[in-house]
Amino acid sequence: MIPLNELAIFILAALLLVITPGPNMMYLISRSITQGKKAGIISLAGIIFGIFFHIILVSFGITALLFAVPFAYNILKILGVVYLLYLAFQAVRPNGKNIFQASEGMTIDKPRKLFSIGFLTSLLNPKIAVFYLSFFPQFIKPEYGSVMTQSLELGITQVLVSFSINFAIVLTASKIASFFAQNPAWLKVQKWFMAGVLTSMAVKMAFAKAK
Repeated sequence: MIPLNELAIFILAALLLVITPGPNMMYLISRSITQGKKAGIISLAGIIFGIFFHIILVSFGITALLFAVPFAYNILKILGVVYLLYLAFQAVRPNGKNIFQASEGMTIDKPRKLFSIGFLTSLLNPKIAVFYLSFFPQFIKPEYGSVMTQSLELGITQVLVSFSINFAIVLTASKIASFFAQNPAWLKVQKWFMAGVLTSMAVKMAFAKAK
């Protein structure tokens, strides 16, 4: 077992990761506001399963192999960049729905689609894989016992942190919709701001190097 003092440091790092705006957070906000808390929770379930997938890769050393092979890493990065640019386009495209605008009569995505998109959003986020690959080795030591057990311990801890913060986001995101309903001018500002953030994230990801 990993000592509590070291585990506390890891929890702080995991907290910083989850509160940093990224594709996961933006997707949750989008679904929670436009389709309600239930849709947000289903989307969150997909994201958490995506995180578990990363944990399994790290635990079996597959992620280390992925980052050791430039071609494999580049494929993952390209997919992530394309997805972010797609989200940016969706934010500002003509007649597009704003993620903070709760529209009446909008098409409601089925639970399976909500879960799938959440899973892919998490799966194609290299930031998660980089976090695990960079931080796990710093806390895993042979003298603490099984390396596999320690890896799973860290992974489950990160999942609990991520779930707690993102669940709070799902519960509070819908309140933002009423603000924008009363202040429509802010919708245009938000659309271009969101597109700018997503595009900058895509650019940053495109120039990121494997660690």
